[in-house]
Amino acid sequence: MAVRSAIYCFAWVTGFLSASAAAETVPFKCIILPGEEVASIMVTNSLKADASCMVNCRFSTTRYNNNPQITCAKPVPAGKEVEMCLLTSHEDKMVKLTDGYAECTR
Repeated sequence: MAVRSAIYCFAWVTGFLSASAAAETVPFKCIILPGEEVASIMVTNSLKADASCMVNCRFSTTRYNNNPQITCAKPVPAGKEVEMCLLTSHEDKMVKLTDGYAECTR
């Protein structure tokens, strides 16, 4: 009986934690800046509370098979747009954003 109770308690706690910490998709921008060697990574926390946000962006460059990618994470105030980080291509010109996503967790 104690094992069954422990399993039930574990399942309840696991379910509670995963439900309360669910990530939500939020708006983001991965912008190639003038000069095409640096990109600005922005996110907007569209949640009603401060949250921990993460953005991932991948770009193509003028060099074959060179696709710089960056993941940035930090706290973002509710309703605010912030610059998360900058990505440098190290002398290769960035051409376009090829993949990206952003999410925030309360």
